Order: sequence, then C-alpha cells, then structure tokens
Amino acid sequence: MLCDTLIQTLAAELDQSEKTRKQIEHFSKRYPEITLEDGYRISRAWVAMQRAQGRQVIGHKIGLTSRAMQLSSQIDEPDYGTLLDNMLYTCEPGSVLDLPTERFIAPRVEVELAFVLKRALVGPDVSVQEVLESTEYVTPAIEIIDARIEQLDRHTKVMRKVFDTISDNAANAGVVIGGERVHPDAVDLPWCGAVLRQNGVVEETGLAAGVQGHPAVGVAWLVNKLSPWGESLQPGQIVLAGSFTRPVAARRGDEFEADYGSLGKLNFRFV
Repeated sequence: MLCDTLIQTLAAELDQSEKTRKQIEHFSKRYPEITLEDGYRISRAWVAMQRAQGRQVIGHKIGLTSRAMQLSSQIDEPDYGTLLDNMLYTCEPGSVLDLPTERFIAPRVEVELAFVLKRALVGPDVSVQEVLESTEYVTPAIEIIDARIEQLDRHTKVMRKVFDTISDNAANAGVVIGGERVHPDAVDLPWCGAVLRQNGVVEETGLAAGVQGHPAVGVAWLVNKLSPWGESLQPGQIVLAGSFTRPVAARRGDEFEADYGSLGKLNFRFV
C-alpha cells in the first residue's frame, strides 16, 4: 500500500495533467506495489483537490461493466469514478451541443444510460429493486472518457493497468445529457438501445443489456462499494450506469449523433 504522502503527490500529478493537457506516465510502472485500494485513494485525493478549487460532486460513473473489458483489464468487477459539476453538458432538443476540445486531452465517446435519484441510497446490501424505487428518472447520456495517465507507455507501448485507470477517476472527464426522462418502470431498460454516428457514419450500436444484463445492477453494486468508505448516493445525483458501446475517439471538428429511438437524440460536436 502506498503511503499517504505519495497518494497526495500522485493526485497532484493528475491535477496538473488536466490543467496542462500533458499526459503522465503509468503509476503502475513507477510503483508496481500499487493496489486497487491505492487507486481509489488517489482518485479520492484528486476529487478533494477539485472540491477545494470550488467544484461540486454531482454523482458517479461506473466503468468496466462488460465481461470483455473486465477480462482485458484483469479484474473481476467494474470500477467507478466521481462526476463533478464542470463535467456536465446539457444538449437541448433539436440543437447541436458544442464541446470545447481544449477541455480534454484524448477524448473518447461512450453511449450510456444515466440514473437520476430522488432519494438517498446507502449501502451495504442495496438491491436492484431499491435502486429502481429510488430513481426519479432514467435518461440517455454520453460519457466522455479521457486519459490523464497515458494509455500506452511512451517507452514500452505497454497498455496501462486497471490501477492507473482507477487512479485517473476511472477515466471520466465529461457527461452529456438531454434526452427524454422516463421512469424506470415505464421502459424495459435492458432493451433500451442506441445508434452512435460519427460524422454521419454508424460507428457503434448497442443495448443496455450489455451492462451486466440490466443497467441498474451496476448502480446497486456502486452503492455497496461506496459503503465501506462511508459514502453513499444522494438525491439529485447522476449515476452513469456503464457504456454499452466501445469508446469512439473524437477530434476537433467531429460531429456525433447518439440516437436512442423513443428516448431521443443527443447531437454534439467537438469544436
């Protein structure tokens, strides 16, 4: 386990990386003794720095929800990160949202569903049914993931490890919402799907069933994983339940359309 001083130092590196848009080298290579708990300690230290700078916590994201991603990351469960107020972008119906490319380093786009809570969820032992009963509405969401820690080591080209991703706030950098708001009982959530187009070309399609069979499963898992840290989910918070498409790289000038059918469309571009 890494000492508290080193945890703070590494969190400060992430803070500086975000501000300068210069990626840093893998923590797992520099400190091979790093653990999953260390990764979450670093992420929490980074969030504390953001809050000290005036940011507000608005929810959480869940990542690595597919079995394929877990196997590739050599982990047997999802991971999670924290959503902050400066990450949130709202797409108005019928309009195209402009996203500032300079806000990110190496942005990639993922298609998800977001749960917005009407009452608190406190673990342990929270069930999927309790998640559904505590949800005010579900809405389409795009997660913009990013990499403050470089994906491929600049020297060896080795892929970063899950310890690095978790330390890096589970690679979260932004969230776009703006589609229809539906009660979780009003739709068959696993069968909610989307088509993601990039510059008019279909890049990805998927169903929310790809998120552990049901997107609320990950939300229940998250609440129970937060419990040992003395944390919980609060009314009004947003929870990104996990991507059901692969991440699509975005560059300045790229225009995206995420078509969720009856749940609406999210149109946005990187400028």
